[in-house]
Amino acid sequence: QVQLVESGGGLVQPGGSLRLSCAVSGIAFRLYGMGWYRQSPGKQRESVARFMGNGGTNYADSVKGRFTISRDNAKNTVYLQMNSLKPEDTAVYYCSADGSTRGLRTYWGQGTQVTVSS
Repeated sequence: QVQLVESGGGLVQPGGSLRLSCAVSGIAFRLYGMGWYRQSPGKQRESVARFMGNGGTNYADSVKGRFTISRDNAKNTVYLQMNSLKPEDTAVYYCSADGSTRGLRTYWGQGTQVTVSS
């Protein structure tokens, strides 16, 4: 059974930091392109940060310089370090395991709520 379990969300004041984790099981973690997405009420889900096929990273313009994606293949876990948080970062954050480049399916976590408010 494939599981992507996000954790680390919560309520934080503007300017604060959070670190999201996504623990993955049931798939060959190293074969998948891991990424973080987010969705706010009334908006489409958008890419926040993800690993590219060449091993590089891609960030949304709105989070460049503030967010950092990383992965630990030994722990089958991907992280999103979020600094200098803004109210507009408020959303449900989802972890994704994209296997499309290898002909595999894409999996999603259940999401974790991040609320940035004073």
